[in-house]
Amino acid sequence: MAAAAASSLKVGIVGFGTFGQFLAKTMIKQGHTIRATSRTDHSHLCHQLGVSFFGDTLSFLEADNDVILLSTSILSLSEVLRSMPLHCLKRRTLFVDVLSVKEHPRNLLLQVLPEAMDVLCTHPMFGPESGKNGWKDLPFVYEKVRVRDEPRCSRFLQIFESEGCRMVEMSCEEHDKLAARSQFLSHAIGRILSEMGIESTSMNTKSFETLVKLKESTNNDSFDLFSGLFIHNRFAQQELMNLEHSFEMVKQRLRRGTSEEQNLSKV
Repeated sequence: MAAAAASSLKVGIVGFGTFGQFLAKTMIKQGHTIRATSRTDHSHLCHQLGVSFFGDTLSFLEADNDVILLSTSILSLSEVLRSMPLHCLKRRTLFVDVLSVKEHPRNLLLQVLPEAMDVLCTHPMFGPESGKNGWKDLPFVYEKVRVRDEPRCSRFLQIFESEGCRMVEMSCEEHDKLAARSQFLSHAIGRILSEMGIESTSMNTKSFETLVKLKESTNNDSFDLFSGLFIHNRFAQQELMNLEHSFEMVKQRLRRGTSEEQNLSKV
């Protein structure tokens, strides 16, 4: 128990929505002390979980956190950070974001935080649904952007290592390049399928079932998330253009084939 107490962290979570709650439950299970602040009053839920809830950010920042974990939406991060009285921080703190884009929070944190604060940018590539049965072998991407207190940073990363996550150290730029081609593209296709109104049928193929599941999983996420993946990932615009171009190329091939077939039928 003494060893566990020595390695425990005081983690303050900004944005205690579904994802923040999801992370908090595992951190509590590991013996960490959790505080939270959010625009929505989660005081009742926090009381049930054993989390200290702060209705105002000043008291939250003065609560002597080892780590401040930013679990806001992509679109609201700038507003939330700029509204926080960061000058009231009484000690050097590790700021960690868990957003699905990485260059945007990195740039923002380096811009608004006091220079003494450490910055770790992360993307747990799972959520309440995919991680409901544990985090073993699920990828956790991170970059140590500005870390002076290595032991504290290692203790935070150990939260995910100890749950069996596949730890992937990667630059924020490389993350966003890969995420634009994978996560953003998946969301874009899922949204297109949703606009088409595809539904399961009595004669589904496995491939079609995959498309229906993609549509459904995409719709489980907010459109704000999709917008954030596009607006705040500079590589997403090119992937959208690639998708449009590839669709046009497929259409042209189909039309050429149709035209050739029609010409043969006239002979």
